[in-house]
Amino acid sequence: MIMPRGEQLLLPASPAFIWGSLLVALMLNLLPLGRVLWMPDFLAVVLVFWSIHQPRRVGLGVAFIFGLVLDVHQASLLGQHALAYAVLIYGAIMAHRRIRWFSVPAQALQLLPLFALAHAITIVLRLIGGAVFPGWLVLLAPILEAALWPVVSVLLLAPQRRAPNPDANRPL
Repeated sequence: MIMPRGEQLLLPASPAFIWGSLLVALMLNLLPLGRVLWMPDFLAVVLVFWSIHQPRRVGLGVAFIFGLVLDVHQASLLGQHALAYAVLIYGAIMAHRRIRWFSVPAQALQLLPLFALAHAITIVLRLIGGAVFPGWLVLLAPILEAALWPVVSVLLLAPQRRAPNPDANRPL
């Protein structure tokens, strides 16, 4: 694959770093912050990031399992987050080659409909299960997740960046 113009060649991602970042995102989702409707889903953002940048390591199975863990923690309808994450990751994997050609802010705009779809799935499943509509503030969460995308991209790609001037002391 030809690299987009101006993009830096990256080192391979460490599996320990990938799993560590997923666990940190899961812990951020598990924080007891109360009923904050507009809170972004950190795990969804990190799952999408790794499914775009490492689709062979983080895929549908990983997303489904993390979704089940989140369902059990929140005592919600079992499979609700699992289905939403699976659809989200499927969309991200299907578009990962196209998304990587855009700049990071444009990637966030491309991913906004996917984040909105994942939230719509969870809301519809809750409504089918008999819950009341959570309110219009819930529509703010996908926007915040898209706004979080550039920050997550910089943080998670930082360990993979090559040295700008390789020399005899730095072989890469």
